Amino acid sequence: MAAEIQPRPQARKPCLLSKIEAFQEVVTAAAIIPKEDGVISVSEDRTIRVWLKRDSGQYWPSVYHTMPSSCSCMSFNPETRRISVGMDTGSICEFILSEDYNKMTPALTYQAHQGRVAVVLFVLEMEWLLSTGQDRNFTWHCSESGQQLGTYRTAAWVSGLQYPSILLHPSLLSSSAGHLALQRRHGNVTALCWDPAQRVLFSGSSDHSIIMWDIGGRKGTAIELQGHNDKVQGLCYASHTRQLISCSSDGSIVIWNMDVTRQETPEWLDSDSCQKCEQPFFWNFKQMWDSKKIGLRQHHCRKCGQAVCGKCSSKRSTIPLMGFEFEVRVCDSCHESITDEDRAPTATFHDSKHNIVYMHYEPTTGNLLTSGTDKVVKIWDMTPVVS
Repeated sequence: MAAEIQPRPQARKPCLLSKIEAFQEVVTAAAIIPKEDGVISVSEDRTIRVWLKRDSGQYWPSVYHTMPSSCSCMSFNPETRRISVGMDTGSICEFILSEDYNKMTPALTYQAHQGRVAVVLFVLEMEWLLSTGQDRNFTWHCSESGQQLGTYRTAAWVSGLQYPSILLHPSLLSSSAGHLALQRRHGNVTALCWDPAQRVLFSGSSDHSIIMWDIGGRKGTAIELQGHNDKVQGLCYASHTRQLISCSSDGSIVIWNMDVTRQETPEWLDSDSCQKCEQPFFWNFKQMWDSKKIGLRQHHCRKCGQAVCGKCSSKRSTIPLMGFEFEVRVCDSCHESITDEDRAPTATFHDSKHNIVYMHYEPTTGNLLTSGTDKVVKIWDMTPVVS
């Protein structure tokens, strides 16, 4: 059921520790059990499984429970051993695991939504169960009585949720700093991660980008991180080393060093002509007529934000401190100002060798879990790179 992979601790890359391959459908959510060498998984095949590592080094299911419908999401609280599972039908079912993780007892069932549950989150401090669904409702229930305490209708169905400071996306971000519209800089937001110490929110998107939002500083700064070639599927933050871990649909795992002073990307400037050579752009009919010149296509320098033509921005460069780990278009004058030191990477790139749909990082063990479209769960030792 699960293969044991020999780790290579000397390598400066994630080490594959184990694979779990016994699923009939994609695992939609999973969690590493701290200090137990265990994994909890929920899947489109309607199963909840608790996997414990045996003396042989393989993971075997100590609990195998079949639900009435596909499992769409999950929240696991280690302190109470409470599993909250959202389903396609809109219901949320809660279970309590025994101390030895060999038995699962039903606790409560919530009729929370009219459509597929997108996110579920148990908040121990408040004894609340928070959830969002494709019915565009955000609801919160009392986890002791099962009673619904409130509901909020969002403009679009919410695909992510963080606590504290109840952070929602894609339609709403609520915090003590007020309301921000993530759509200002993003495509469809697909992942959220919260750094409580710095009060910084990280959001990943289908447009392959990650944005670091300064919530605590209340300066409204938004720093972009460009290091993926596909949709960002997961984010987590290792606060002890100030490193961000991100995964994308193409299987890439990126480790970002956030312990550097990063620069906010400039807003793109508007202009009817190149701000370097003053040649008209193709929509500037008056200047084209007056100068008897054919209009040019507009581009933007990623470093200064100026509107430039192709001739004045023929160079490419990485700008890691601005989040551009891949080469991007820059104007010729900015290209000359970028030094080799400026081009030093601030991220490392790794291939998980499966198309990732879900990830979970356990900071106490330094292990990362990834689930792929290949119906395989992989467990990685991240300590060589997150240290």
